[in-house]
Amino acid sequence: MATKYTGDIEKTKSADMKKKLNVLIVDDDPLNLKIHERIIKMIGGISQTAKNGEEAVILHRNGGTSFDLILMDKEMPERDGVSTTKKLREMKVTSLIVGVTSLADHEEERRAFMEAGLNHCLAKPLTEAKIIPLINHLFDA
Repeated sequence: MATKYTGDIEKTKSADMKKKLNVLIVDDDPLNLKIHERIIKMIGGISQTAKNGEEAVILHRNGGTSFDLILMDKEMPERDGVSTTKKLREMKVTSLIVGVTSLADHEEERRAFMEAGLNHCLAKPLTEAKIIPLINHLFDA
């Protein structure tokens, strides 16, 4: 499977040379944060983390922060992924927002998350193979 994506990985890394991928990872689980950070680093991006949706909103409200991609967990304390995504869209955040959830297979849950303003929704665990096509699309846009 990894060899199938080798071309995409190389494409992503060469695109990174022109522009560094800047990612916000929003997740309350420390293990998921580390996994997602590692994936972003492996493809040559830089990341910042927020432990919940409220931290993500505050980062954007304070200004000066702009992300190419936001990886958004659905279930978090203080502010969940659905309300965070809605709030960010109300704040005119135009970043590509990708939901990352264990509930991606539950159609009702997935639909509610998408309707909040997600661009895509991926099932956990996040892998390079799942995220690279979206990053390539982002660089091609």
